[in-house]
Amino acid sequence: MTTNILKIEGLKVAYGGIQAVKGVDLEVNKGELITLIGANGAGKTTILKAITGTLPDCRVEGHIEYAGQPIKGLHSFELVRKKLAMVPEGRGVFTRMSIRENLLMGAFTRDDQAAIDADIEKWFGVFPRLKERSAQMAGTLSGGEQQMLAMARALMSHPELLLLDEPSMGLSPIMVEKIFEVIRTVSAQGITVLLVEQNAKLALQAANRAYVMESGLVTMQGDAQQMLNDPKVKEAYLGES
Repeated sequence: MTTNILKIEGLKVAYGGIQAVKGVDLEVNKGELITLIGANGAGKTTILKAITGTLPDCRVEGHIEYAGQPIKGLHSFELVRKKLAMVPEGRGVFTRMSIRENLLMGAFTRDDQAAIDADIEKWFGVFPRLKERSAQMAGTLSGGEQQMLAMARALMSHPELLLLDEPSMGLSPIMVEKIFEVIRTVSAQGITVLLVEQNAKLALQAANRAYVMESGLVTMQGDAQQMLNDPKVKEAYLGES
């Protein structure tokens, strides 16, 4: 029997007169890797920001439940304490802090210093480039290195649910491959992942289930592998006919 870790019902988000999300239902079960795909402006990032309470002034309606509790209205730092972390689009690293300091910020809810140090070494093992540059200011890193750092920083909080917003955006093909390798590794470790991603093919290959969004609505949902072979998905999102 699966257990919901995230449940969204009737989510609507409006910026002034613009309805960005028009009534979305979405469920993520513990241990799943779920992807949310769709064109630019479909409302994918808005959903992640609604979950984390990081939207600008707007009207949010509907129900958002995490680990069986409503979380609408909670601050993002409160969600981190509840083991929900997000890697935002654009990475959002602390540019004037070193790589090591960024990782320590990811562990701000923890006080187990020996385990924190061990986790830093663990992620340095996954991302050797970060170890080589551990004292370097994060703002001087390449886009790919910043993405590595943003992911490692989020994982330092030991999340039970990890939200990833466009992790491959603007990265070289070899770096995209590395990021998706880490996403699969994180999922295999039992961390639940909700992935928003424009590279639909890689996202569907990695995911268990998928939701397709168009113009603020979920238009398809189901098994990710089956969607890879769906003619409509192939034509619209995979560049295949």
